[in-house]
Amino acid sequence: MGEQLIKKIGVLTSGGDSPGMNAAIRAVVRSANYYGLECVGIREGYNGLIEENFTKMGPRSVSNIINLGGTVLRSARSMEFKTKEGRQKAYNNCLKHNIEALVVIGGDGSFTGAKIFSEEFGIKVIGVPGTIDNDIFGTDNTIGYDTALNTAMEAIDKIRDTATSHNRVFFVEVMGRDAGFIALNSGIASGAVDILIPERKDSFEDLIISFEKAKKRGKNSSIVVVAEGDKLGNAYQLAERTKERFPDYDIRVSILGHIQRGGSPSCADRVLASRLGFGAVTGLLKGLTNVMAGIQSNQLVYTPIDDAIKKHNEINQDLLLISEVLAL
Repeated sequence: MGEQLIKKIGVLTSGGDSPGMNAAIRAVVRSANYYGLECVGIREGYNGLIEENFTKMGPRSVSNIINLGGTVLRSARSMEFKTKEGRQKAYNNCLKHNIEALVVIGGDGSFTGAKIFSEEFGIKVIGVPGTIDNDIFGTDNTIGYDTALNTAMEAIDKIRDTATSHNRVFFVEVMGRDAGFIALNSGIASGAVDILIPERKDSFEDLIISFEKAKKRGKNSSIVVVAEGDKLGNAYQLAERTKERFPDYDIRVSILGHIQRGGSPSCADRVLASRLGFGAVTGLLKGLTNVMAGIQSNQLVYTPIDDAIKKHNEINQDLLLISEVLAL
């Protein structure tokens, strides 16, 4: 593995949970053990680092968690870690316990904290992207995204059964505050008549045109998938405006919400999490720091945390066209 400079690492999950985080924790703990490193689990994200909420972890402490959603280490958003005093406390605890490096499993907020901490105190950090939104640069997919997509698709399929039985129009709101990846892909997979996402300048008139086209073609029921961060408004507002234009439509709204964040991770998410957890440990052994482990074109890559936070994954333009062509 080249020069091994570290003997003990800490692992934490931070920010919103996502399915597959446990598979990543397991991969970090077992890879560390394989390469002769000690590993400490830090509970409740950066709060645990400040409050010394540590637990020694070995291969057996991560048995039977690969199939569980959420995170066994639990997660929290830490306000105190955003202060210099909070980070100093966290660093003192690292010194006390001889923790020389951290694997941080989370989203861009978690990575920002890791980067600042590393720059201030010289602790090595590697990020592992765990968020259902898929909005982190430097990896084709984030841990939890595939599972969330499947959950959304299955829910929309069930809603479709009701829509067709009653000639109803459903506005289904899926997660994605700043990113339309879940909306676009679950919308295509479930045959939505229109998909509204924050990355695209959608106009209300375009939505009305979609409905009029559907009506002309004899479509009696329709599903519109809306990303929660869409600029046009939320599903309720859009439903109200549509009702004004089509008073005879039977319109319903369904907000999928946090159902998308939980559940047993898909095969793809378990494998991705296993690869990234392993990649984080082997990266630290190579002396890397302030990078995020990712998979691009099926290869393990390391991206500077700065880029992972500041750059954005682009929405696939072909998919946007496909969603329009196939919605006929």
